[in-house]
Amino acid sequence: MTGTGAGARRCAGLLLTGGSSRRMGHDKARLLVAGEPLARRTARLLAAVAAPALEVGPGVTDLEAVREEPPGGGPLAAIVAGAQALGRLGHRGPALVLACDLPLLTADALAVVAGRPGARSVLPFLGGRAQPLCARWSPDDLDEAAVRLARGERSLAGLPDRRDAEILDELAWPSGVGAGALRDADTPAELAALGVAWEPGGASGPAIGS
Repeated sequence: MTGTGAGARRCAGLLLTGGSSRRMGHDKARLLVAGEPLARRTARLLAAVAAPALEVGPGVTDLEAVREEPPGGGPLAAIVAGAQALGRLGHRGPALVLACDLPLLTADALAVVAGRPGARSVLPFLGGRAQPLCARWSPDDLDEAAVRLARGERSLAGLPDRRDAEILDELAWPSGVGAGALRDADTPAELAALGVAWEPGGASGPAIGS
């Protein structure tokens, strides 16, 4: 059940870094954009608008990291592991859920998604396509993710629940903050289409910030 009070209004953050990056051909979390690893950049922006903020993945940022089970088990497993970790920290409110493949992301754009009134999910749409991995998930949707995972499901289809979520389409953004900041990139061609200059990062080595 959705919580009440200050804890329900406060927005936490989950950064998912455990993807395989097969289509990119390089670890997306470690891609260098303007000289900064993409996951570390995203973590910095997330921490500016959400608390507590956690990484769910192998530990490539300065955020406290937890691991999904099994490692690399997909975004649903990662979201559930992150939500459980937030619960252990005493957080019962909504959480921003972010993939690490958002090279144009800004703190202002995240603040729009995180700061919508209430505790229900906020689901951005870009080009008519839902962005569940750059969205605010309500406590109820985080609970539903755990129920589905326990049933053996792996898909994010229908989450967050559009029947209750606030749909944030491109026309709903405030002046001066573009929804384009939420565009993701799964391939080198998509990075090029976004005008993003990048370099492959290190494939191994110590976690960033360790």
